[in-house]
Amino acid sequence: MPISTDRFEQLGADGDDGPTPGTNAETILAFLRDNPDKAYTQSEIADATEVKPGSVGPTLVRLRERGRVDHRGHYWRVADHERSVDAAAGQSAAALASREADDETPEMTAWRDHAVDPREHRDE
Repeated sequence: MPISTDRFEQLGADGDDGPTPGTNAETILAFLRDNPDKAYTQSEIADATEVKPGSVGPTLVRLRERGRVDHRGHYWRVADHERSVDAAAGQSAAALASREADDETPEMTAWRDHAVDPREHRDE
């Protein structure tokens, strides 16, 4: 069933183009994001996330194809890009909170006109 252009524009507009909540991909990516300074084997990921061992490998491969995780040898970690996006989101939230604490109302429309989405600059 086709959707309107307006509906199309809203897809992913909330900044969440990640895995569907409740899926193995979301569970694994959340675990790796929570532990960005370490790399894990598939069995370690299975033990830590309770994702079935037979599902961990194929899920990691799909996440790697989407640029979400890195793989070397037997180890997997969250991709540098994911860590950068998380850091940028955290900095943005802190800046907004600081402005709100100073009773400064942010002009979101003006901000959106100049904001850069790091996901659009992956290949640079």
